[in-house]
Parts: sequence; structure tokens; C-alpha cells
Amino acid sequence: MSAPHPEPTREPHRILVVRLSALGDIVMASGLIPALRTRFPNAEISWVCEPVCAPLLKHNPRLKQVIVWPRGEWQALWKAKRYLDLWRAVRAFRAQLKAEQFDLVLDGQGLLKSGLVAWFTGAPRRVSIIAREGSHRLVHEVVTPPPGADPVMGSEYRYLAHYLGAPQGSFVHDLAVGEAQRMRAREVLHERLQSAWGDGARAGAPHTPRALVVLAPFTTRPQKHWVEANWAELGRRMLAQGLQPVVLGGPADREAAERICAGQPQLINLAGALKLDESVALIADAQLLVGVDTGLTHMGSALRIPTVALFGSTRPYREGPQVEGVSRTRILYDNLPCSPCRRRPTCNGAFTCMTGLTTERVLQTALAQLEPQS
Repeated sequence: MSAPHPEPTREPHRILVVRLSALGDIVMASGLIPALRTRFPNAEISWVCEPVCAPLLKHNPRLKQVIVWPRGEWQALWKAKRYLDLWRAVRAFRAQLKAEQFDLVLDGQGLLKSGLVAWFTGAPRRVSIIAREGSHRLVHEVVTPPPGADPVMGSEYRYLAHYLGAPQGSFVHDLAVGEAQRMRAREVLHERLQSAWGDGARAGAPHTPRALVVLAPFTTRPQKHWVEANWAELGRRMLAQGLQPVVLGGPADREAAERICAGQPQLINLAGALKLDESVALIADAQLLVGVDTGLTHMGSALRIPTVALFGSTRPYREGPQVEGVSRTRILYDNLPCSPCRRRPTCNGAFTCMTGLTTERVLQTALAQLEPQS
């Protein structure tokens, strides 16, 4: 790692983290919160993000506030050709940020849109990770982590924390669970368990005798998916092992989740049934999570839930977060000659990197994760 940046002449009192999206990236960047609080104990920390990501942050008592960037509203005004209204909205947002008088702003995204948000603040010190799309012109400092130097989840943000002088070990992923959301997630799960098992679920979640396993099959790109039939078989075999698998996803995933759960009423389908922060609460109650490269999987790792992450076209990290030198995340990744292809698959839709992960291998890895850690 590089040496920390020289000590500033004045300690910051108001810090803003700019990481607008996506869900998994915000999960990985959440370790900046405790790292910054350790480095600057007297500073207030705020975060700006898109509306869909705000539930991941709004319950965190270590943040002063979560500022929502109204991207959707701006896009709607642009499409409607209401340019004057758009200009007024942008000016109002910029005035809101400047009024906060931030003295340290961290652009954790490094894109033009996040650089503009950082620039809007007028802060005297603006630092960006790997500035792209010309965003280096909107900040004062650019931090570029060496590729591959740190295999653990969230490495680039940990590098930024170190650059700012945060002590080793202070970067710890920080997802807070709202109490109302925890109760709601347990209530929904309990209702579904009662429907599926009848009196066998009378103890209620999360105290059901079966260990709760969250399955996270859904993501944005087909080359990151595992085979639907494999998810169905995995659920069946987990039920036979005395586990309670639950399929989790968003509203857009309902149809695919129904196909996975078809004919297996005790394979619980909660896709679209919970809000984002309620999904975080459900994961926090789980004993195991199995998922592809998606935000829900990263949440399991961040919450220190035993996790099995299935990677093929991508591999955002090689190890999960560590506690006392131990990671509760197992990565299944075969490192084929064509992997990781990211957004440019060369397999003509075969997606061999994912189809090659057998149900037996995933199941055995998952069962091993449930064993007590030495």
C-alpha cells in the first residue's frame, strides 16, 4: 500500500462519502464509515447515494445523514424536455450540498456523475478513487490502488481509508439493521413457513428448527447467473438435509423465483416480498447464504454470515471480509482461460464458467460452511 496522505492543516469536521450506486458497491464501501470515524473521531460523516440504495444506509447511527441524489427526477425532466426545471433542480441540489460546508469529500465511484456531485459541494479537499470519464478535473487528489494487491472484499475502499491515515483494522463493513425491518422480515418469513409447514413452523422465525439458508440467484447480467434448474435442485437437496432454503430477490425476480420454487411448496419464495432493508434484516438472521455476484451475496459477507459466492464472468474479490484472520465466505470460481470476461463474454452464451459449477459441489461447500469454525 502507498503511504498515507500528509496530515491536513486542519482536521475535517464534515465528511461526505459519494458512492451513488450500486447496491453491492455500497455494501463494499460501507467499511469507510468505521474507518473514517476512527481516523477523524470528531467529524460528522454523511453519504450521498441514489434513492434505491438509501435503505442500506439510513439505519446506520454512525452516519449523520443520507443525502439522496434524485437521479430519476432529473432524467424525467430531461426526457420531458423541461430543461429550465432541470436546471433549477440541479442548482437546488448543488445549493443543498454547498450549505452543508463539507471540508472533506470522498468520491468512491470515480465517474463523471459522482465527480460532479463531489464538485457541487465546493469542499476544499476532494479525493477520488481511480477517477475516470474526466472526473479527475473535478477533484484535488486521485487515489489508484495497485491491481491485485489486496484480495479481500472492498480492497479499493480499504486502500482509500489507508491513504487518509485510518489505522489498520479500522475498515470493517458496516451494515446496520433497522429494528422495525427486522421484525417485519421475521413476520413475513414466519407466515410463509406456517403456510408451507403448518404446525411444524409454530416456533416461528428465526427460531425455526431448520437452519435458515438464503439463496440469492438473481443479478443484472446473464453471464453471472447460475442455472435455474440447479437452484431448484439445490433447494430440494437442502430441504432433504433438514435446512430451510429461502429464495430472495427483488420484484423483477418474482417470475424466475416462481420457476425455481415450482412444485416445492417448502422452498420459500420471498422474491419481491421484502423491501431492501428488510432483506438485509433477513440475511442477518440467516445461518447461511448462497448466491451469485449480486448485492445480496455481498451483504451476507459483510454481515459475517457464512456465505458461498458463485463467480464466473466476474470475480470482484478473492476472499471475504476477515474477523481475527478468518473469512466466513467461500468463493467458487474456476479461473477458466476466458474468465473473468466481465461485460464481454466470448462463449456465445454457453457461460461455461457458471454451468460448470455442479449442484453437488455447491451443496457440499455450503454444508461445510455450516460446520463450526475452528
